[in-house]
Amino acid sequence: MAQARSKSGFIIAAAFIGPGTVSTASMAGASYGFHLVWALLFSVIATIVLQDMAVRLGFATKVGMSEAIASSIRHPLARGLLALLVISAIGIGNAAYEAGNLTGAAIGLNSLYAMGTGSWSVVLGLLAIALLWHGRYHLIESVLVSLVGVMALVFVVTLAVSNPDWAAMASQIMHPVASPDSLTTILALIGTTIVPYNLFLHASLIARSESQTPQPATAYRRQSTLAVGVGGLITLFIMATAMQAFYGQSEALHAGNLAKQLAPLLGSYAELFFAVGIFAAGLTSTITAPLAAAYAVCGALNKPADLTSGWFKAIWLSIIVIGVLVTLSGIKPLMAILFAQAANGLLLPVIALLLLYMMNTHRQLGRLKNNWPTNIVGIAVVVLIAWLSWQKFS
Repeated sequence: MAQARSKSGFIIAAAFIGPGTVSTASMAGASYGFHLVWALLFSVIATIVLQDMAVRLGFATKVGMSEAIASSIRHPLARGLLALLVISAIGIGNAAYEAGNLTGAAIGLNSLYAMGTGSWSVVLGLLAIALLWHGRYHLIESVLVSLVGVMALVFVVTLAVSNPDWAAMASQIMHPVASPDSLTTILALIGTTIVPYNLFLHASLIARSESQTPQPATAYRRQSTLAVGVGGLITLFIMATAMQAFYGQSEALHAGNLAKQLAPLLGSYAELFFAVGIFAAGLTSTITAPLAAAYAVCGALNKPADLTSGWFKAIWLSIIVIGVLVTLSGIKPLMAILFAQAANGLLLPVIALLLLYMMNTHRQLGRLKNNWPTNIVGIAVVVLIAWLSWQKFS
């Protein structure tokens, strides 16, 4: 348990650095250069604040976020509405996210051996089911997180050797863009960083680790901040390499040429390395998304939230099956991934409001309750994302 506990923050970072992050950040850099860095910076700050709330909630209550919310609501009708909200928000959101994870991982495998992304998604779905069913996914998850870390290192080195135009990057950062055409990409950047299901997953991981081997809350909080910050830097480097390869060029970014951005460093091996990396990122997220959904929904329904529970297995199995079916529907790969991130951006205000409510009202929080600066930041996150969503769909 100590090993799993020590990785909780980085498991969360690995969960959001999936194929959605690689594809969305690549599309942002290719289409808008550094004009959307403001959206990434906002997302990282918001993620640090919200994940810190989830850490404090799990630490203080020793239960997951759904259980903590349910225990604070007495009225049967209100509890029923809460359960419906969690099931709808996390269930639908994670199904969309799972489709993006499977699609991204399938793109990588299909580059190595072409048999179609749909076929590969079925194979990946079965692999994820096998790992979760037996509950022995921690070692494989650690290996995949390491592979994603190696891929991140390659993006950093690639950017360094590709003679980036630092002046152009700085100029674009100082001229942010928020046009109607860019709103989907902005929401996707936000949705791929501030992942709603990670709030439920993080609280559950902290609660279960803390109940076994206690340690100071500050240790969990520091690790969470560090891990999210590193994840944000990785996303920034991905944006930068895509900008160098595609921004202002005649060639448009698509699923078949995502690896081109690594060519300055890896040459003919760029496609192979990118395929392995995005497969690793996709499979890691393919495991964590249904796992988080199971924790959230079981908590809302007051069902056992452990890997041996029938309810728990039924929920994560449903998420994987739905994700596979979406990938088999014929939706274009990058569009499926981008939609998953945008869907997360739309769901986030609802989840963030629930978390804010708990962080100000739960009796067990004590000194870990939200202070007014944290509340202001949390409310600002909700308002901005809701406004962006309104602008996009109004």
